[in-house]
Amino acid sequence: MPSLDGQDYVILNSVANVSKAIDVLHGYERIHCLLDNDEAGRKAYWELKKEFAGRIRDFSNNYNGHKDLNDYLCGKRQNQTVNPPPRTIVKPRKKGLGL
Repeated sequence: MPSLDGQDYVILNSVANVSKAIDVLHGYERIHCLLDNDEAGRKAYWELKKEFAGRIRDFSNNYNGHKDLNDYLCGKRQNQTVNPPPRTIVKPRKKGLGL
């Protein structure tokens, strides 16, 4: 079990912030990436790998089949669709006596 107190975390709200993270990450000997399982996440990882070859590891395969780590932790599958409950059609009542 890793010592969680001895770790730092860099959280990117968007892969557009990868270039900002590069400056911060230079001081670390090991970098573990938990990026999205999509094209943007893979591209961000390869950009980081060019800069930190040998010190970086991709962990997105640990939650394969999920869009990202959060969806994995919440139990949401990547292609899962939510079916709404069936709608009940209520016919309007006729007004008057209908003579």
